[in-house]
Amino acid sequence: MPSPSTDLYGLTRPELLALVESWGFSPGHAARLWKYLYLGLAASHDEMPEIPARVRSRLAAATHIGTLPVSVETGSSDGFTRKFLLGLPDGERIETVLMRFTGRATACVSSQAGCAMGCVFCATGQMGYRRHLAAGEIVSQAVHAARALRASREPRRLRNVVLMGMGEPLHNYDAVMRAVDILRDPSGLGLGAGRITLSTVGVVPGIRRMADEARPIHLAVSLHAANQHERAELVPAARKWPLDELMDACRYFCATLGRRIFFEWTLIDGKNDTADHAHAVGRLIQGLPAQVNLIPLNPTAGYSGSPSHSEAARGFQRILADGYGLPSTVRQRRGIDIAAGCGQLAAPA
Repeated sequence: MPSPSTDLYGLTRPELLALVESWGFSPGHAARLWKYLYLGLAASHDEMPEIPARVRSRLAAATHIGTLPVSVETGSSDGFTRKFLLGLPDGERIETVLMRFTGRATACVSSQAGCAMGCVFCATGQMGYRRHLAAGEIVSQAVHAARALRASREPRRLRNVVLMGMGEPLHNYDAVMRAVDILRDPSGLGLGAGRITLSTVGVVPGIRRMADEARPIHLAVSLHAANQHERAELVPAARKWPLDELMDACRYFCATLGRRIFFEWTLIDGKNDTADHAHAVGRLIQGLPAQVNLIPLNPTAGYSGSPSHSEAARGFQRILADGYGLPSTVRQRRGIDIAAGCGQLAAPA
């Protein structure tokens, strides 16, 4: 039986139905409640006039709508990016980013307060690990982004969610996958599996579990180096899950699900952006149904590296394409001036 503090955002639609029916109410009330949460984007029980007062009273006594208060909202000079510093019930804070593109909008959501993986160029890794987020706290970020779009009278709906914010999603596997199931419900926000991407630093057991459970969302693996020594310097988690084990897991994922995989490569000037590095990447992943996402390094206070020049990025792409038949893209930089780019999210203690 759910506790008195049940967060409605943390319930799947069947669980919400079971809860309402356990109180002796009609399943129709559960259906209307679900629509209020994800189509009406209601922030309180009082914003649900079609739900009878007796049902709302029971809801108010036994549940809450886990809307996360905004501590700071910042807009980028690019006019397309907004960053939200959101408060959690225990006083921790997380950052969520809303990005608008032509005809679509994407929310970059966090899965943890802080991160235990310690990637040297990542602001979240530099702040350390605080705690996992509950499924409802992950869902609430996507709902907040949808509300922000509606409040700005944007014609776009929230179309994509990327689990690329603060934290390592596969370190918080169960809560993340529960949140994904809620976000994908066709009667709610209705995000298709192809509209959700999970980015991991390379948590091997989680990648294999995704394959075994046939999770339909996209998987992006943060690679950043093509040999164990160089990768462990940038990504300390590589000491626990070495590169050869990671690549075995990636091959298992692709073979089991018959799907392609994305590899993320942060381009650091003079560190991992030479022709030799590009050839090493090509040799490492050639034969996999893969795409490489090249991400020029974004500045953080705890790392002194610089982003690669555009010429180096283009040369990297040419080698991948011409030498190994690998498609690649250079990530469009958004919100760098407000520290909303990849690797820049963090929250003060």
